[in-house]
Amino acid sequence: MSEDLTEFTAEIADQVESFIIAVTEVARGEAPDQAVSMLLLEVSQLLLAGGRLGAIVDVIPEERFEPDVGPDPDVDDLRERLAKLLEPIDTYNEVFDPYDPTVEPMTCRLSDDLADVVADLMHGLQHYRAGRPSEALWWWQFSYLANWGSTASAALRALQSVVAHVRLDAADSAEEFGESR
Repeated sequence: MSEDLTEFTAEIADQVESFIIAVTEVARGEAPDQAVSMLLLEVSQLLLAGGRLGAIVDVIPEERFEPDVGPDPDVDDLRERLAKLLEPIDTYNEVFDPYDPTVEPMTCRLSDDLADVVADLMHGLQHYRAGRPSEALWWWQFSYLANWGSTASAALRALQSVVAHVRLDAADSAEEFGESR
């Protein structure tokens, strides 16, 4: 692996780890009033890393077959804590493929989406921590393109929509009653 790619992989690993830590902290529920804003920031930051992964050439791992990293990460507790925290806004509608006119909107859950993204990222992080940076980078790039990129993008749209509704609907209500912003 070239020095540039080694440095790039370390940067992605830092962003991945930061996202996992932040989502886990938010899920603790100690600052529920800040949860949506924090998740909006964290998902945005993660998608920056994803954009970087999508912009580089395809990563080819050193091994032909993926080495076993052990059991899949257990994110059920995280999923449940996020569902409880986000309960009033957890469910949203999403169009999976905006370029396919036959696709109907589907119902999604922020808690499922965020936990699934964390699971994908943790899988790559297991490779990285085991000293297989090229495998980690391949996994993060592949799973970004195949799964977590679109999942995180949908979650970002839902989170941004919540923030917009809270701020804009409150502003409309204030104007309606003659209050200033």
